[in-house]
Amino acid sequence: MKKSLKTVAAALLAAASLHSYAAAETVLRLDEVPVGELDPAKASDYADSILMFNIYDTLVIPKQGQPGYDAFLASGWETDGKTYTFKLRNDVKFQSGNALTADDVVFSYNRMMALGQGLSYLFTNVEKAEAVDPATVKFTLKEVYAPFISALTRLPIVDKKLVMENLAAGDGEMKDWGQAYLTGHAAGSGAYKVVSHNPQEETVMAKNADYFLKVPAKAPDTVRFRYGLEAATVRTLISQGEHDISSSWLPPEVLKSLAAEGAQLLEEKGTTGFYIKMNTTKAPFDDIECRLAVSYAFDYESGVKMVGVTDTVSQGSPATGAIPVGMLGALPADKAMKKDIDKAKEHLAKCKYKPEDMKVELSWIGEVPLEERFALLMQANFSELGIKAEVKKLPWALFVEQISKPENTPAISQVFVNTMSGDPDTLLYGMYHSTAGGTWMSPEYLKDKEVDALLEKGRTTTDDAERAKIYTELNERLRALAPTIFAQDQTAVFAASNRVSVPALSDPSKAFALAGFGFNFRLMEMKD
Repeated sequence: MKKSLKTVAAALLAAASLHSYAAAETVLRLDEVPVGELDPAKASDYADSILMFNIYDTLVIPKQGQPGYDAFLASGWETDGKTYTFKLRNDVKFQSGNALTADDVVFSYNRMMALGQGLSYLFTNVEKAEAVDPATVKFTLKEVYAPFISALTRLPIVDKKLVMENLAAGDGEMKDWGQAYLTGHAAGSGAYKVVSHNPQEETVMAKNADYFLKVPAKAPDTVRFRYGLEAATVRTLISQGEHDISSSWLPPEVLKSLAAEGAQLLEEKGTTGFYIKMNTTKAPFDDIECRLAVSYAFDYESGVKMVGVTDTVSQGSPATGAIPVGMLGALPADKAMKKDIDKAKEHLAKCKYKPEDMKVELSWIGEVPLEERFALLMQANFSELGIKAEVKKLPWALFVEQISKPENTPAISQVFVNTMSGDPDTLLYGMYHSTAGGTWMSPEYLKDKEVDALLEKGRTTTDDAERAKIYTELNERLRALAPTIFAQDQTAVFAASNRVSVPALSDPSKAFALAGFGFNFRLMEMKD
């Protein structure tokens, strides 16, 4: 009997302890636009980046609060300009329990290049990656590539052994390269594990107890990353204490209302531009004079005012060109783009198309309601020139499909593009090099030999001062060609509950110069 009572008492104590632990578990809830891509070789947009930065790790990461990069999965590296040799840490294990080796790094690179999707274009100048020994990996470049270290922030390292155990049907030795498996599962070493994944609805993640850096106790235990929530839904959820961080796509008045109710406003600056892109392959924007006309007709000042949130916080600031102010090669703030209707009319008079014969399709992304306002602003601005414009809403998936062919690409597209790695090369090359057309970043289909030459020169010049001159010249060339209306530099503003502290998005001294990196959940704190 005594033994039985002790057993019952022990069970009750264990149950009480379990209940206490469960009650203490913290859950972070946030949202982004769909779709959440889990495969590291295919990830490219903001939602994907947040997944990658938490589930996977990279050889290097951006320094916090300053320029440059720190070794991460690597303990250090050496380079002669064309070869980069990395020594790996010896204390890293994947979430499967497999130890990190140089073979995993080589496999991750080879897999990304074989699939040729996502951000693989960042590594086209790599000739080969090879494992020197289990703890050393060497990359050999085809030529000097100044932004190579920054590009490595976009090469998530996958668990080769786990992926090889989960190959599905496909051609060749590597079959499908694990694509079917990595669509719904992870093979990373990151601070958070995937519990469940629905790319249209939600990804649930939990702390990785075996993470090599140890996840702080105050970091969220569980993360519910939701996709495609309506602005009204997010507003209600945050107001009711059922959501913690919004996406950056909430309309400014919703952000203002939430701030008035006590929500935090988190900010990410200097990494992203808002670009209104013109299809240069067909009328009327195959004519540079017509592009310049609408560029001068656009009301930049009103555009910035439309995204004001409070007296001190705004979702945008005046742009000076293709490179956000403050980044390497950016033009100074006093060269901000401005509306000049007289110049607009001068250029329109030189255009080979008559305004009364034009009918321009102004597309906007359905998941980003703010873009409709810019489409309507353009419609009004263009009408001052006698140009008729039709506003058309496009879901993101349909937009991506349409712009894959120039003949299907809308005359006007609106996108937010970030630097991908923090370097101007990874902002501009994927938008404006003649080989880049057909991606969501490059619906202009621009082909200009001078632009190509400057982009290529910027990649092979290692001196920062010289690179700054190159990108400044490139910036001025792009302003002159006007394939894009450089609407504004974006400040991503997120409404957040007071349950969460995010120093990387609230303290400039702790910010990262890489879009999305501030959403490292291990660097956040949940409050009681």
